[in-house]
Amino acid sequence: MPKTDSLQGSLDLLVLKILSRRPHLHGYAIMSAIKDMSGDVLRAEEGSLYPALHRMEEAKWIRAKWTTNENGRRARIYELTATGEKQLETEESRWNAVTSAIQQVLRTV
Repeated sequence: MPKTDSLQGSLDLLVLKILSRRPHLHGYAIMSAIKDMSGDVLRAEEGSLYPALHRMEEAKWIRAKWTTNENGRRARIYELTATGEKQLETEESRWNAVTSAIQQVLRTV
């Protein structure tokens, strides 16, 4: 079984897709969504997720802001930007091309 914490270049795609469906999530909620939506197969660890979020924020794919939750704790929440929506399309297109090529190899070997 492959390592479930290694998303092998798909972390940006997963984060962008999750934020397109569920805006205003904090980092832990994004990690939980990846785990839950993948049926407990994929896991994003803090050590990879937070640097990726910072990088995506610098690229203007996502926007972050500090809020205070119902328990009075500060949380940094993220949402997709228009640039992020375009990047999501690019990432999905790349992913579909790669998975299609892999499927073709699996069928012909």
